[in-house]
Amino acid sequence: MATFRVMYVKAYTDRHGRRRHYFRRPGFPPIPLPGEPGSKVFAEAYEAAMASLPRRIGEGRTIPGSFSALIVEYYDSTGYQRLKDITKATYRNVLERFRRDFGDAPVSSMTPARLDSLLDTLAHKPGAQQTLRKVLRLILKMAVRRRLLKANPMEGLRLPRKPVKGFRAWDEGDIAAYEAKWPHGSRERLALALLLYTGQRRSDAVTMGRQHIKAGRIRVIQQKTGTELWIKLHSRLKAEIEASPKEHLTFLTTQYGKPFSVAGFGNWFSEKAQEAGLPEGCAAHGLRKAAARRLAEAGATPNEIMAVTGHANLSEVTLYTASANQERMADKAMNKTERRTKVSTRIV
Repeated sequence: MATFRVMYVKAYTDRHGRRRHYFRRPGFPPIPLPGEPGSKVFAEAYEAAMASLPRRIGEGRTIPGSFSALIVEYYDSTGYQRLKDITKATYRNVLERFRRDFGDAPVSSMTPARLDSLLDTLAHKPGAQQTLRKVLRLILKMAVRRRLLKANPMEGLRLPRKPVKGFRAWDEGDIAAYEAKWPHGSRERLALALLLYTGQRRSDAVTMGRQHIKAGRIRVIQQKTGTELWIKLHSRLKAEIEASPKEHLTFLTTQYGKPFSVAGFGNWFSEKAQEAGLPEGCAAHGLRKAAARRLAEAGATPNEIMAVTGHANLSEVTLYTASANQERMADKAMNKTERRTKVSTRIV
């Protein structure tokens, strides 16, 4: 018996042994299709079902077999639709930048050598190449399934030549300079305290409000991972919260009293850091690293740090605490060998 494969068509056998077909597109209700695949009645119903649905983003301006067409199809896939909203936005930003420059290029023209060159060219920001690699791997895997490519050119591709250090971690001098510029009770100081004394991402800081505080702790459900955390309020964060306006659902609001978007807050905070005389690159995420560093310097164990930051594994914590007061730790190590030397060796 021949097997028919038609886009968006799913088939099953009912309890009477009758074969039924439905037009199923992610995010839309199923549409029953009469007749058998290949019949006139089936074809007419299928065409009507296709015409009845909204056009996909970018459809109508794409070239079949191009990267633009492949990206449009990925947006419509179940895998993309199941992502968290913040991950969708991240992937879309990366793909749209890629699509702007290479959308009309045929997918079949992508070789490992060309892809390797593109990845080096397009990675301008910390973490950009890793995200681009991850998303391109997904859509190129789809291209293989659609037989636009014989093999995924991402497979076996070498890693970046240089490790990515990520966002610059704030040091104590940066924090002191920022606090000297923005006084207690200001919106700028509150933003610093929320980031530094919870160790969370900017996407979580913009959602925090008084309704999340209970029994001296602040509740966080991380936007990126869905992890739920209860973090004890640091006395300095508590003081800034008590000095902040109480009429809004979120602690941080724009000058118009509206909640910040994640990107809007990131841009605003970076501007305030520069106004305080901090070096370029002092961004909100650098305070997440500073929080982890401070916890490490205070003697917190990796598991204790993970309980605050919400990191999923120890390797991430190690990366974030790499800047933990190297001088202090080196002094401590040298003091140990100094004591051992005094006990075991006499200078002659």
